[in-house]
Amino acid sequence: MAGDRTKGGTVVLVDDDPAVLEAMRETLVLEGHQVRAHGEPLAALCGLDARFAGVVISDLRMPEMDGLELMARVHGIDPAIPVILVTGHGDVPRAVEAMRAGAFDFLEKPADPDYLIALTANALRLRSLELDNRRLRGERAAGHEISGILIGISRAMALLRDEVLAVAVADVDTLIHGETGTGKELVARCLHRFSPRGQGPFVAINCGALPETLIASELFGHEAGAFTGALKRRIGRFEHASGGTLFLDEIESMPLHLQTQLLRALQERVIERVGSNEPVPIDVKVVAATKVDLREAADAGSFREDLFYRLNMAEIRIPPLRRRAEDIPILFRHFVGEAAAARRRDCPAIPPAVMAGLIGERWRGNVRELRNRAERLALGLGSRPAQERAQEGADGEAGAGASLPERLDRFEEAAIREAIEAASGNLSAAARRLGIPRKKLYLRMERHGIALPERGAAE
Repeated sequence: MAGDRTKGGTVVLVDDDPAVLEAMRETLVLEGHQVRAHGEPLAALCGLDARFAGVVISDLRMPEMDGLELMARVHGIDPAIPVILVTGHGDVPRAVEAMRAGAFDFLEKPADPDYLIALTANALRLRSLELDNRRLRGERAAGHEISGILIGISRAMALLRDEVLAVAVADVDTLIHGETGTGKELVARCLHRFSPRGQGPFVAINCGALPETLIASELFGHEAGAFTGALKRRIGRFEHASGGTLFLDEIESMPLHLQTQLLRALQERVIERVGSNEPVPIDVKVVAATKVDLREAADAGSFREDLFYRLNMAEIRIPPLRRRAEDIPILFRHFVGEAAAARRRDCPAIPPAVMAGLIGERWRGNVRELRNRAERLALGLGSRPAQERAQEGADGEAGAGASLPERLDRFEEAAIREAIEAASGNLSAAARRLGIPRKKLYLRMERHGIALPERGAAE
């Protein structure tokens, strides 16, 4: 199969002799390659970058720029692009010298077609391997880096990291679903950071935090005199984000009439500033986030259905903290350490009873709530607000007086019930979610008195 990768490769061919150029072009085209033939060396450099998955074949002697200078410029773009030089018999010593300088190989004129084909195939194979190695190294580096940003050891977080990296590379408009406090902006920043736009700007706007009268101006900008108080032209967030990513948080809060303008901007990649009819081209990736089901909102008429489908080119759902309880200890320790370092304090010890108590909670505020608890502990204020501790002492619901085994039992029962509910009663799927054998799930259900679902769903 390795040989197949040399078929259909890209070859940049350079020679100032039209007859030689055409002969080599025909040979390579018949072999299935895509050939870009140039009579001038400078033209051959256009379109070459570090992602170029092909080979350059150039005549050694040319009037304006010889093959050695062309090779130097190509290797200035990427030293690993293979360059094959074509030379006359008298230039063989110079061609050998060129190989010492980094040429892949050389051909003597007139070029033997079979040797030309074989040499090109070898060069393409080498280039393909180099790009594959770079991609793998990049994926490993990105995977390692994102693990320090989207923290967690659960399968749910591992899947989320993989999904974020895949969507980031795809560079398409994306919709993020997640409950309050799950980290939607953090995921959006990762989608930007690991995308081809990662060196461009990341611009965020909360659609629910702006008065309706200002959203259009914030997004699209305005011209001087467009409305009372508009004393000069203002560039909007779309233009600020050019070449990068625009993050629209709480997209469900956007008024319907502005949704129409947003849809046009996404479809045509053109905006108009408030008070102007002049179209302004934009080059942005849009990432929108919501805590509601936009499909249901569209059915209810509060969100445009066509905008939902346009934003939903790719979709990422962030799991709530209660569905990845195994991440709670590592996240809590991370947040405590982070808060202590920010305030130049020693990192406090976390009492085992505190950690055990965290695992069984519902975490309606998700990671944001957990971070708040960690910061309180780092400041010496305890891990819970005073009113919660008072309520816990009053009714015992949070388990302050329970032993560790009792708390773990409650957590296990809640986790099993949630897994069965999430799997719509399918016990095989629930067992996979929990990472335990199905037989073990039956035993745990029996222990906690959890009734079997209807027969069809249990399969």
